[in-house]
Amino acid sequence: MCKKTRRNKVEYGKDNSSEIEAGMNSSLLKPLNIGGYTIPVPVVQGGMGVGVSLSGLAGAVAAWGGVGIISTAQIGFRDKKFDADPIGCNLRAIKEEINKAKEIAGKGKYEAGRTDALGENNNKVTGLVGVNIMVATKKYEEYVKAAAEAGADIIISGAGLPMTLPDLVGRAKTMIAPIVSSLKSIQVITKYWLKKYDRLPDMVVIEGPLAGGHLGFRTEQLENIEELHYEGEIRRIIEYVNECGKIHGKKIPAVVAGGIYSREDGEKCFAMGASGVQMATRFVTTYECDASAAYKEAYIQAGKEDIVIVKSPVGMPGRAIANSFIKRAEKGRIPHKGCHSCIAGCRPDQTPYCITEALINAVEGNVEQGLVFCGANAYRAKKLEHVADIMKEFAP
Repeated sequence: MCKKTRRNKVEYGKDNSSEIEAGMNSSLLKPLNIGGYTIPVPVVQGGMGVGVSLSGLAGAVAAWGGVGIISTAQIGFRDKKFDADPIGCNLRAIKEEINKAKEIAGKGKYEAGRTDALGENNNKVTGLVGVNIMVATKKYEEYVKAAAEAGADIIISGAGLPMTLPDLVGRAKTMIAPIVSSLKSIQVITKYWLKKYDRLPDMVVIEGPLAGGHLGFRTEQLENIEELHYEGEIRRIIEYVNECGKIHGKKIPAVVAGGIYSREDGEKCFAMGASGVQMATRFVTTYECDASAAYKEAYIQAGKEDIVIVKSPVGMPGRAIANSFIKRAEKGRIPHKGCHSCIAGCRPDQTPYCITEALINAVEGNVEQGLVFCGANAYRAKKLEHVADIMKEFAP
């Protein structure tokens, strides 16, 4: 079995700049090697539901040399039959969105006439197209199987421990990557996968407390992030993943997520041993993002003080932009329509509000009556930009 790694005393929130800068240089970022693929730009675009990261955004990221991720969370919400058959609509949409994203990615460049992410006029610079599927999703097993059958290059899975993911993917070529926030979580996953399926992750995503959406931390931890010493935990997870790979003869890239907005942020992660970074918030304010213009504008207009921790009906704390909806939810239960079959543990008669309705309202532009998830650095968004510009910034 993989051994536990030693503890480091690097503290999250404290000035570790001398240690980080010692390992930083202009070529610190490297292509991301995963499975048999070499991804030119070591950026994984984080999955954002409902409807924020679909084929438009994921395809563009892949076309410009990264890993584009489609969120399967209520992915079929635009179908006219969604209210009557949400699961069926979602399963059909998974295949449709993956196909659309791969068509965009296959062009090698998203916008004709522009240079690619590496600064060269090369139509063959492409990345991967994958999906994010929450373990907490109702009919999780069916979603995973649908994504694998549709040819997703990789499935990233969190919001719970994806213990059965290897079995669900089966013999498909689809790679698998758990999202973890602690050393204990990745230890449990790898030991179980090895014993039960003789398989290890193809990639591991380490999601920190500065991420957006639902978070794998307690509310009190998120309110006192400096006390988490999370950079030390990142290093411990990376060391453990590297050790597992070495023992079993497999290179497993560790991708760090949460609070990464600029290349400088990415350099710091690479200095800690990361093989790549996952970003979601930065991609919301791109022209290619699948969300409405009003949704993107909410990010651009948000100040640091507008980003708050909310209590989600899913049972996890989340990070979002303060608005009328959040204030209303704090005062009492918000009536909603019938169940949309989103979260396995949801009890419609007791939930404070319907998270599906709240997220659909927001992504379609009714921002003040919806839930706008975001990362801690959403306030840094000042304008719309192209995916290509972000990918150039992070190109090795």
